[in-house]
Amino acid sequence: MLVAAAVCPCPPLLVPDVAAGAAPELAAARAACTDALGVLAAARPDRLVVVGPAEQGGRGPHPEGTRGSFRGFGVDLDVRLGRDGQAETGAVSERQLPPSLAVAAWLLERTGWSDAPIEGLGVGEPLEAERCIQTGRDIVAQADRVALLVMGDASACRTLKAPGYLDERAAPFDAEVARALGSADVAAVKALDAELAYELKASGRAPWQVLAGAAEGAGLGGALLYEDAPYGVGYVVATWS
Repeated sequence: MLVAAAVCPCPPLLVPDVAAGAAPELAAARAACTDALGVLAAARPDRLVVVGPAEQGGRGPHPEGTRGSFRGFGVDLDVRLGRDGQAETGAVSERQLPPSLAVAAWLLERTGWSDAPIEGLGVGEPLEAERCIQTGRDIVAQADRVALLVMGDASACRTLKAPGYLDERAAPFDAEVARALGSADVAAVKALDAELAYELKASGRAPWQVLAGAAEGAGLGGALLYEDAPYGVGYVVATWS
């Protein structure tokens, strides 16, 4: 059963070492993410699953202890997803975390997460809604008290200087995303248009729909902690509990 979820954006710029001089611009988003993780801890889950968008090589499960790095962004900074899995199992994943899960690992390390075992799941952008929803159902069927940390960005087309340039559809799309995630509207999250999300470069669509599948019947309420579009990209922080 899903007992709580936190939705956070996943730009590497959320990590101050990566953002460098621009770090203060995302200070409010960073603080909101910290508050969201506090909601997860307060729910006392048996298991935390971190879900985020991933390219082909990063898709699928990432066991606890999997390492990630921000070296690809010019920063000598490594992270690890939860405790060192090698010490407990004698083996560690040879794959590195995709960037979205590396940001999640940084957030969890920053807040000193020690409340439950962690595992990661990289989700591909093309994954159709029904498969995302079924993935969420499968996740929560595996433990009595599951929490989700769901990483992903809204549109990347909010301004002329945005990565996807300006698209007039972006602001209404992001407004509906913020409303749906902020109110834990499971049906609305399920109904997000995958094709439109792709055109607007919204990396969070598939992870959010995994959340929607996990939350079926859980009766959770939502809270919107942050919504803005610095750099022309929509960032949302929300909690379901």
